[in-house]
Amino acid sequence: MMFAVAAAALLVTMLLALLRAYVGPTLYDRILAVNTFGTKTVLMIAVLGFLMGRPDFLDIALVYALINFIGTIAVLKFFRYGDLGRAGEGDS
Repeated sequence: MMFAVAAAALLVTMLLALLRAYVGPTLYDRILAVNTFGTKTVLMIAVLGFLMGRPDFLDIALVYALINFIGTIAVLKFFRYGDLGRAGEGDS
């Protein structure tokens, strides 16, 4: 019962994150909201895995967390430099 309540609370926070991504006001607020949504998705996968008695869902949640992290870094780099293949400012 407690994990079902946690899943419902996660759904509410996911909807709030989507609302924040839609409203903005800046690009970085939207990126942060999408990253938050991804983090809540990882938590939702873990909770659903526990509710369904499938501990292998934790592996899926960890892979999704890594993809979420790398994707957020890639999007931020793209909007900062306009190119994903460009080296940092100190690199040649």
